[in-house]
Amino acid sequence: MTIRPRHGILCGMSTPSKIKLRPVTVANPYYSRAHPEGVTNPSTISAVINVRESAVTTLATRGVLDAAQVAAADRFRRLFEAMGGKGAGAIDYGREPVDGGTTREPITERQVSAGKELARCRELLGARLYWLVSAVCGEGRALHEVVGDGKRDRLTAADMLRMALDDLCGMWRLVTRR
Repeated sequence: MTIRPRHGILCGMSTPSKIKLRPVTVANPYYSRAHPEGVTNPSTISAVINVRESAVTTLATRGVLDAAQVAAADRFRRLFEAMGGKGAGAIDYGREPVDGGTTREPITERQVSAGKELARCRELLGARLYWLVSAVCGEGRALHEVVGDGKRDRLTAADMLRMALDDLCGMWRLVTRR
């Protein structure tokens, strides 16, 4: 007995139109410089990515963003996630430590440094561009979710995003295409 997908739906995925896979070459996470590069120790491997995972990935696969801009967007996303998305969470002081554990730190050193770096980003970009970068790169929203369905609005937002990412590349000393 063979199981066939119905109406293009594979393996229980309900929205196949939102998935577009593309093969790419990425750095091998298991590569060891201690051994010679070869068939058993390649420095790069083939992987499959979903190009519609985020707006940054989509723009990068279309050639709108270069490698430095993607690196800046990924760095911003890591900082944004280190802050917990919208900021530090609330603390329940009434909660007692269990099994000899300590009380939860109100804010970690990682969150403090991420907050300071995001403050530098906001100072550099200004309120509007920071909002765009945090919505697209930090929250992972698509351009049409941020600015609407108009083509001109999306193109303007993509240009503004590229400019903001170029500014972040300059601040973090990443190589840009200028």
